[in-house]
Amino acid sequence: MRLIPRSFLWRTILMILIPLIIAEVIIANVFFGNHWARVHATLARSLAVEVVTMMNFIDNGEIAAATTMARNMGINVSINSKLNRPSHNDNNSREAGLLAEELSKQMKRPAQIYMDKGKRLVFIDIPNNDGKITTFGTSLYRIYSTSTEVFIIWLIGSILIVSILISPFIIMHTRSIRRISKAANRFGRGLDAPGFQPTGSKEIRDAATAMIIMKERLNRYNRTRTDMLNAVSHDLKAPLTRMRLSVETGEASKKDLLKDIDRMTEMVNGYLAFARGEIPEIEQTTELPAMLLRIARDAAPDKKIITEFPEEPVQFYARPMALARAFSNIIENAARYAKKKIRITEKDSTEQVEIIIEDDGPGIPDDKKKDALRPFVRLDESRSEKTGGTGLGLSIAQTAIENHGGQLFLENSDLGGLKVRIILPI
Repeated sequence: MRLIPRSFLWRTILMILIPLIIAEVIIANVFFGNHWARVHATLARSLAVEVVTMMNFIDNGEIAAATTMARNMGINVSINSKLNRPSHNDNNSREAGLLAEELSKQMKRPAQIYMDKGKRLVFIDIPNNDGKITTFGTSLYRIYSTSTEVFIIWLIGSILIVSILISPFIIMHTRSIRRISKAANRFGRGLDAPGFQPTGSKEIRDAATAMIIMKERLNRYNRTRTDMLNAVSHDLKAPLTRMRLSVETGEASKKDLLKDIDRMTEMVNGYLAFARGEIPEIEQTTELPAMLLRIARDAAPDKKIITEFPEEPVQFYARPMALARAFSNIIENAARYAKKKIRITEKDSTEQVEIIIEDDGPGIPDDKKKDALRPFVRLDESRSEKTGGTGLGLSIAQTAIENHGGQLFLENSDLGGLKVRIILPI
């Protein structure tokens, strides 16, 4: 038999209600149990004193005084020669037990207590010295407090009220989780989930957003794999064909062949670097200004480097080699197209580091910025010695930045060229 339900809805409800029920049971037993005992003891002692006092008046023949006293206290007194009572009294009951104990302490004669719960009355029969029986009748509330019952009813009612109030919120949470589950199932089968948007609490929305980002990365990976195969086929076929023709026609020179081989080696190394991804690296405390300045000086010795760094740059944990490769690709790209100057800016906050790398080159048209981040895509088709490449620089940089939980944006710079804005979380 399964004691714990499978459904998150019922597990959540039980997780809230069971501690609440346990807490209320403890309160009822510890606090109200003691309160109930004290109240009942006080009521029983008070009524016992009144009964004993009136019995003393009756024993002394002052029946009128006893009757007057009883009337003032809301007690009915009658003296009977014989009574038709049940064979079993209520001296040991929960309601009358304390009263029976108090009467036995204060009187040397037996007292028989009978209750009529239907009419909420209690009768106390005490034998007189002359053999008759004096009966005291009063309300059951004189010896028994109903506050305990009311308290228990309110405890149960509060549990029901809490259940009614929390159920809609839990249902909304479970509905959001169920939507994520359905969307993940569709994503896992390579399908889209039209209309799927993050809903629910912040944590659930974050999970849904992370899943959407994961889906976009998987789509990007699939596109990249296809682009890589096409690029390898296209880029290697051309130099191989040229080399074959040169050899067959006898026009091949050692210099041309070595040039083609170097070009093919560069392309293959680029493909392998992209396919392998980053080498595992331990995170270290990283500070960016020195790294960026060193890369810029190495990549663009003939360009004017403008830097705007904080006086006390923030330090954060990162993989410095991976970031260095990413920034190298971006700065080398800026150096390749910049006319005279490159500007590097760092802006720090308590939650993130923003790096901006700009140049005064021709820039990238807005309609081609998205393509510039795709691997194996070259916006300059000339493939000359200056601008040629495998089309992997920005793509590798973007992958490294995203692996750090950051983002990379291509924008227009006020210098006239391209602005690469990078945001890294601290």
